[in-house]
Amino acid sequence: MKKWLLPMFMMVVLVLAACGNKEDNSKKDEGSIEASSAETITYQSETGPIEVPTHPKRVVVLSSFVGDLLQLGVNVVGVDAWAADNPNFQEDIKNAMVVENTDIEKIIELEPDLIIGLNGIENADKLAEIAPTVLFTYGKVDYLQQFIEIGKVVNKEKEATEWVEDFKARAAEVGTKIKEKIGEDATVTVAEMFNKQLYVYGDNWGRGTEILYQEMGLKMPEKVKEDALKPGYFAISQEVLGEYAGDYVIFSMFKDQGSSVTNAAWFKDLEAVKNGHLFEVNANAFYFNDPKTLEYQLNFFKEKFLQ
Repeated sequence: MKKWLLPMFMMVVLVLAACGNKEDNSKKDEGSIEASSAETITYQSETGPIEVPTHPKRVVVLSSFVGDLLQLGVNVVGVDAWAADNPNFQEDIKNAMVVENTDIEKIIELEPDLIIGLNGIENADKLAEIAPTVLFTYGKVDYLQQFIEIGKVVNKEKEATEWVEDFKARAAEVGTKIKEKIGEDATVTVAEMFNKQLYVYGDNWGRGTEILYQEMGLKMPEKVKEDALKPGYFAISQEVLGEYAGDYVIFSMFKDQGSSVTNAAWFKDLEAVKNGHLFEVNANAFYFNDPKTLEYQLNFFKEKFLQ
């Protein structure tokens, strides 16, 4: 190459290199934009699309859904009082603060990046100013789909769906074994004593009802079906529980209620009690229908019915 061509050749090389660097930098800029946009995802909520963190790190749960988040390994920093009393959760939420939807200042102090609760709560607009707030209507979807919806919110739909499929299979298997032992026509009643008021439950109001009736296909007494199936629960007087009690009774009580109930004449007169077919449960542990509670309920039924 002639000497006079060298400077021109070097200039072309430098220009091409500069163009290449500009293109690389442009690609890097595009990559950072993608990374930035990947910090959030869009969840199609009941009220419309909401931008939520791709990987939420500090979630406040104002009702019902603490166990769903814990099952998915999501850090919960604020919980409702009912969740705080659930022994299935206590180890995982020992550092969480108990809050209500009216505790705006407390919730701000928790610095949540996501808030989850039930529709219709007071201060929903103020909560949405603190962090993306997703609210659900209880019963709008079934209890397992609800878990999948929570999974979508926290970008863990795959994990939630896999758990649901596995749980349904395990519950059905246990249900088959229970029916083989107690008979296809045996009936089961779910009852609860709360504040001196007695309730019986349908098939979608927690307390293990979803497992017993939906997944296992166990039978509900006709009287319970007539009064409690549609509304989900039905209040009765203590003395008429015998009219609603099936061959087996799941009787849920809150702490400090035990002896006052189990020593009562109406309780001792139940056929399920006389036959050893009444299973007492801790209402605080049985209250919800999230995966953590469902696992506890399934193990309880497996132990009590098949022992």
